[in-house]
Amino acid sequence: MDVRSRNHVVVTGRDDGPVVVLAHGFGCDQNMWRLVVPALAEEFRVVLFDHVGAGRSDLSAWSEERYASLDGYADDVLQILRLLDLGPVTFVGHSVSSMIGVLAAVREPDLFAGLVLLTPSPCYIDDDDAGYRGGFSAADIDELLESLDSNYLGWSGAMAPVIMGNPERPELGEELTNSFCRTDPAIARSFAGVTFRSDNRADLAEVGVPTLIAQCSHDAIAPPEVGAFVHAQIPGSELVTLTATGHCPQLSAPEATAEAIIAFARDRP
Repeated sequence: MDVRSRNHVVVTGRDDGPVVVLAHGFGCDQNMWRLVVPALAEEFRVVLFDHVGAGRSDLSAWSEERYASLDGYADDVLQILRLLDLGPVTFVGHSVSSMIGVLAAVREPDLFAGLVLLTPSPCYIDDDDAGYRGGFSAADIDELLESLDSNYLGWSGAMAPVIMGNPERPELGEELTNSFCRTDPAIARSFAGVTFRSDNRADLAEVGVPTLIAQCSHDAIAPPEVGAFVHAQIPGSELVTLTATGHCPQLSAPEATAEAIIAFARDRP
């Protein structure tokens, strides 16, 4: 299968610029980056793509077996980078894509000049024994997934504004709701289970490329304690707190998000 078509790969920006790859989160597609792309494209070659099952990806490429864990998505990322052959890239992963980027960079670090983990969470479920706060109990996640399974459209309408935050800007929540509703429910249910039940805490210490963790000051999905944990676990990483609220700062605070990415990516070889 042609990888470009499978993941609807789009390349824009400066042909001679360093490469920045933007990876979207659950229930979204590459359109979620549209407000930060113009600023990045002035200086960088920008690569966008849709995870299989999202956006304009080839839905026939999706299988429950391949995408039963984040490893399948990480495999796709590595295939895209090998195909484009643009040299080491700065990979920007939003939400669950931050851990997809971690897995890919651990496997083939030579393909990465750096990682930007935007509102990351290596594990959404609290682990009291380890003193880890992910923000949700196991029962919370079970309830969330059961609600999604029983009424996906209703779940989308209720959950999207919580994820987005910024209740004074309801149009942002509506956009995320619409994005969720464009996703095939069966694929969404599978990806949600993989997203919210994955535990990648042990993978963080294996990251050997420069890494920036960019969190929001208020985020109902990935609280500040999670960003601090990721920072503590990845050797030599940087942590910035954006002046932004919600889980999708590329929409709610695109200028601050672009500035953080640009400042980090400029320092990469």
